[in-house]
Amino acid sequence: MSRDHVQSAERPAREAGPSSHPAEAPFLELLARGAAVDAYEEPVLRARAAAEPAARIAALEHAKLLALRVRSELEGRRRREAELSALFETAHDLAGLRDLDAVLPAIVQRARSLLGTDVAYLSLHDPARGDTYMRVTVGSVAARFQQLRLGMGEGLGGLVAQTARPYVTDDYFRDGRFQHTTTIDAGVQDEGLVAILGVPLMLGPQVIGVLFAADRRARVFEREQIALLGSFAALAAAAIDTANLLTETRSALAGLERANEIIKDRSAVIERASDIHDRLAELVLRGGGVHDVAAAVAEVLDGTVEFTESAGTSAPALEASRAEGHAVRHGKDWIAAVTAGGELLGALVLRGHPDLDPVDQRTLERAAMVTSLLLLARRSAAEAEQRVRGELLDDLLDARDRDPRLLRERATRLHADLDATHVVLAARLDGPTADADQEAAARRRLWSAASHLAATRHGLAAARDGGTVLLLPLVRGDTVTDLARRTARHLGTAVHEAVTVGASAAVDGLAARPDGVAAAYVEARRCLDALRLLGRTGDGAAADDFGFLGLLLAGDRDIAGFVDRTVGQVVAYDERRGTDLLHTLDAYFACGMSPARTKDELHVHVNTVAQRLERVGRLLGEDWQSPARVLEIQLALRLHRLSAA
Repeated sequence: MSRDHVQSAERPAREAGPSSHPAEAPFLELLARGAAVDAYEEPVLRARAAAEPAARIAALEHAKLLALRVRSELEGRRRREAELSALFETAHDLAGLRDLDAVLPAIVQRARSLLGTDVAYLSLHDPARGDTYMRVTVGSVAARFQQLRLGMGEGLGGLVAQTARPYVTDDYFRDGRFQHTTTIDAGVQDEGLVAILGVPLMLGPQVIGVLFAADRRARVFEREQIALLGSFAALAAAAIDTANLLTETRSALAGLERANEIIKDRSAVIERASDIHDRLAELVLRGGGVHDVAAAVAEVLDGTVEFTESAGTSAPALEASRAEGHAVRHGKDWIAAVTAGGELLGALVLRGHPDLDPVDQRTLERAAMVTSLLLLARRSAAEAEQRVRGELLDDLLDARDRDPRLLRERATRLHADLDATHVVLAARLDGPTADADQEAAARRRLWSAASHLAATRHGLAAARDGGTVLLLPLVRGDTVTDLARRTARHLGTAVHEAVTVGASAAVDGLAARPDGVAAAYVEARRCLDALRLLGRTGDGAAADDFGFLGLLLAGDRDIAGFVDRTVGQVVAYDERRGTDLLHTLDAYFACGMSPARTKDELHVHVNTVAQRLERVGRLLGEDWQSPARVLEIQLALRLHRLSAA
């Protein structure tokens, strides 16, 4: 604020006269205690009510304006301090980044808090599907919105991803600048969003996702707010990039001998080739990965070497290297294909090094061979661990190996604890399949996803009965039902199909009582069959979730005997006479025990319904319609359908 403005604001205060209190005093007090804007009108109103001189009132008006300007400036500074503090805190979190799943929600939450929006969310690009998907949502309450996928150019987020520029709309459904789709609009409508701001997440020139802030009412986002969200987007992109670098895997020591044989070629006498051999051997011994190989070769060749997927290099040059088995020149770069058994795994690219002598070219080719061995070793180790986990679970299910000590030793090698509380889960795909090959491929995907889940949760997994069975530990504070539903969601997301999961009750002491796994698996299969019979595909449940029906599903229950005792005579009568009494009973109970509605359901005359019910009464007894008998009969009918299925 300029000196002239301050003096002009102070002049009316001096004109109020020496006998009066300074006009600024009440407003300084309001500033000191951080009062609301409305409170600044009170001194003026009191002066007018007291009929004070016009000069005094004018002085108060000027002092009020000055105080409001000071208040606005202070609020702006506090807001900027809060924004900078949040950015510094987020940057500090990135410096110690260990878990991307913890950092990204913190970024989105801070963006939502500082912008004061109802919802904030972050979507990431899916290269395989060519669209973006919801990665983190904060403040969202609609399930369909949280599962949205946006194609390139679709919706406001698709436009941001396509143009790599921020976009803002104060009324989403009335904005025609972007392409509206039924799916996206339905998700946005479910969430009730109106005003949306989206900024791109950039890694260099590439858009890897979009960060959004949205309100459920019309709102105009200011330039400073757009810039602030852009800063958070830059931090989120840095977090993702850092996490990708930290997730590089270690290679197995099994490829060491082969790596040494490749490095010890006829050119081993050459100092540079010998140096790369020593470096590669050292990094493999200490658990290095493919990117460590690239770094070692780059240092020896005095250049920049990168390992890239096949999509990140020139297709003609890569195909030429693959066909010839040698590194080929592409502009100022050299490309060496990383292959194994005809499968293209990627490429080692030497950047900005057009003049390469034959020895250095051979060094790059050998490094590509070592890289392929490391990748194959990592894949083989993962597949071997999956097989071993499946074999141990098969032994527990079949109860062939009852030696508790041996079982514990085998489980310990797989980082599993058979003395902990576990749950047996039976999982099966329920999506439609076009042919046997597609069904087999879907089962393999389910088995792979289940094996990965078991490895990360210190459990076991095996393929059985056309589906997959898992043995997972039950952590403190978790329930069997929660575990079943969470497993169904996890596997369904992994295979992109509906996966139904039935769970057993919690079991203990599996090493001492391995036959408990087989019994628990039977119970889990019963729950799985019950879910599918009830149409709850894609869900997860345990026996306790089925109420009275669950008592019959759990443990060793004589279900067949219960059905036979309750409605066995009706079943036998239908089988002998070819009648339809059982179906009539189902319809009768479904129609609220009303013969009139039952005849409409069965498309027969009401007398036919009455005659059939009379026959049922003679078979089941005169009290078959009493409340207790009705409950038993309906349960028996449902169990009969379950057993038939």
